[in-house]
Amino acid sequence: QVQLVESGVGLVQPGGTLRLSCTASGSISSFYTMAWYRQAPGKQRELVASITSGGSANYGDSVKGRFTISRDNAKNTVYLQMNSLQPEDTADYYCYRYDSLRQRTYWGQGTQVTVSS
Repeated sequence: QVQLVESGVGLVQPGGTLRLSCTASGSISSFYTMAWYRQAPGKQRELVASITSGGSANYGDSVKGRFTISRDNAKNTVYLQMNSLQPEDTADYYCYRYDSLRQRTYWGQGTQVTVSS
């Protein structure tokens, strides 16, 4: 089993920055994809960004150029640096991990991000 623990919940003003982190523990595989999804009230969950264990990153159109995903394999942690935050970025952000060897998915409990003046 794998546990994902997120941190970085916050209230940020428009134009501000925030960094989320997600640390995996438990039966961790070296081959994985980790990602951040978000879900705003009344909307479907959407992909924000993903990164593979090899470092290949992918971003949702709405965050390209503003958000950066990175990972530290030694710490089993993935980060989401969010810059130029806008009110439409307000959502619950969820950490996701796909274990390639076991073909299993895991989700964090979610962390709330609010962008408001």
